[in-house]
Amino acid sequence: MKTDTPKHIIVVSCLIRDAADQVLLVRHHRRGWEMPQGKVEEGESLTEALHREVLEETGVTVEAGPLAAVWSKLSPPSALILGFLARYRSGELTTSDECPEVGWFETSRALELVTHPVNHDRLRPLLDFSGKILYRAYTPDPYQVHGEEILGG
Repeated sequence: MKTDTPKHIIVVSCLIRDAADQVLLVRHHRRGWEMPQGKVEEGESLTEALHREVLEETGVTVEAGPLAAVWSKLSPPSALILGFLARYRSGELTTSDECPEVGWFETSRALELVTHPVNHDRLRPLLDFSGKILYRAYTPDPYQVHGEEILGG
C-alpha cells in the first residue's frame, strides 16, 4: 500500500487585457513570451498569489476575473495550473530579473509570440473563454494532452 502524500506545485496564470483589449505578455528567459504566471507560496491564497505574481513580473495591478481553465501537469514535478482572466487597473509596465521584456499586444500578435507549446496551449482557451472552465491534463516533453473536459457544462 502506497503511503506517500501526493505533492503538487500550484501555479496561477493570468490573461490580462487593457481598455483597448490588448493582451499583456512577459518574456521569460527560457520559455519566451507567455502570460504572467508563478507558484503559489505556502499560506498564500490563489488571488493573493495572482496579484503578487502579476505585480512582480509586470509592475501593474489587475482586477481579477473568473477562473477560466485548469491544467494538470502529470509528469514530475506534478503541477496544477489555474488560468484566470483579469483586467488592467493601474501601474506602468516594468521589467524584472525573471522577465526582461513586458508588453501589450493585439490578440493575433500574442498568439504569434507565445511559441512554447505548453504556454501557447494555455493562452488559446483563455482568449476563447465562453464562461465554462476548461480542464486539460498533459505531459510536457514532448507536449501531449492526455485528457480534456469542460467543467460546468
